[in-house]
Amino acid sequence: METTFDMIVEMITGSRCCVGEGKRFVHMAEEAFRLSSIPNPADFMPFLRWVGVNGLQKRMQRLEKEIDGLIEEIVDEIRRRRTKKEGKCTESGDADMTLVVVMLSMQEENPQVYTYNITQGMVEVLLLAGTDMTAVSMEWAMALFLNHPEALQKVHDEIETHVGHQRLVADSDISNLRYLNNVIKETLRLFPPGPLLVPRESTMECKVGGLHVPRGTMLLVNAHMVHRDPEVWANPTRFMPERFETEEGEEYKFSPFGAGRRRCPGQALAEKTMGLALASLVQCFEWRSVGEEEVDLSESEGLTAPMAVPLEALCMPRQAMRSVLSQL
Repeated sequence: METTFDMIVEMITGSRCCVGEGKRFVHMAEEAFRLSSIPNPADFMPFLRWVGVNGLQKRMQRLEKEIDGLIEEIVDEIRRRRTKKEGKCTESGDADMTLVVVMLSMQEENPQVYTYNITQGMVEVLLLAGTDMTAVSMEWAMALFLNHPEALQKVHDEIETHVGHQRLVADSDISNLRYLNNVIKETLRLFPPGPLLVPRESTMECKVGGLHVPRGTMLLVNAHMVHRDPEVWANPTRFMPERFETEEGEEYKFSPFGAGRRRCPGQALAEKTMGLALASLVQCFEWRSVGEEEVDLSESEGLTAPMAVPLEALCMPRQAMRSVLSQL
């Protein structure tokens, strides 16, 4: 979680997060996704709002203020940094052309459209979605590796073939690690980071597939069940990365990031982050479970379906990588 948060912050602001800032945000993100998955009694019994009894909403409002405070600190720091430089970033090749800088520039040019709230909201979405979901998926992938050591060995052999052990794996290597990419897809199939995709609402009355859809209808897509449908997938509950050597990953059948033009815009970033992190862990360390039994793959509550029992594993630096690791 701290690794993915640090990476997103550097992408957004151009600098790494302060010591302790990562832990602070990780706690907020975990709490935000946990609270968001809890049914709100006031939605079913509106009178609770009238009498002022809505504990869940109050907890979420307090958390919202904490997250807004952290985001405000990040955005304000960028603004102060720009003020010191006494100029605006207008060239695309500028090293300081980060997302926040671009949005602040747009805000200055058109403050009626690009308000401060829009900038703050964009940063919040990127931090929450880009941190928690990617970290949860990586944890599931490592758990599957431990339960399927043959897949772990196959990924390691692939890295040895394409990268070797004289240097660390780089992001440019990920596209060549075909089996690793299949493992990531199979992990996302079995444990999609958003089991229920982002809700959709019809803006007008229409017909879809012969079904009448009234205006304002809320649609929830259960990607978790689609990915495990025996009519769609062969051996749907088995971990089989090899299945993606065929055409079993087409859109709608496999949609951990949604589908169509409104699919998650961070898909490529998430897949590249997972690939680089997992490849580095496999390349540099030998892994095994803490006990003799398999890792518990039970899911817990939450929008991102984290592991019910947080993953614990034993690792040891690979002998062939000791010289490279000693230089870090």
